Amino acid sequence: MDTLFDLTEAETLEQAVIAHYRLSDDQYGSLAEREAIYDAERAMTSAVEEAGVGEVDGNEFGGGNAVLYAYGADAEALFKAMEPTLRSLPFRPAHVVMRRESRETESRVDL
Repeated sequence: MDTLFDLTEAETLEQAVIAHYRLSDDQYGSLAEREAIYDAERAMTSAVEEAGVGEVDGNEFGGGNAVLYAYGADAEALFKAMEPTLRSLPFRPAHVVMRRESRETESRVDL
C-alpha cells in the first residue's frame, strides 16, 4: 500500500497517450498551427471528460514539434476518445505513443 494516499501500487499506475506532430518550422510552429493545437486540446479535453477515461494534461512546443499529453487508467479507451481529433489535425508526420503501465509496454500509432 502507498501509505501517503492509502492506494495499492496497481491503483497508482497511469497509462498515457502522447501525440507528436511535426510543425512547419524548427521552432514553435506558426501562430495558426499553435491555435489549431490549442483548439484540438480543448476538444479532446471535452471528449475525454465526457467519456470519463482520464484527463488531457497539456502540451509542449519546441524544436519544430508539438506534443500533447493525456493520462488515464486505460490507454486504449483514452485513445478512442481522442482519436477523431488527433487524426483531424493536418500536421504530418504525426504519431501517438500509447504507454501501458511501463515504457516496456509502449506502442506507436501513425496518424
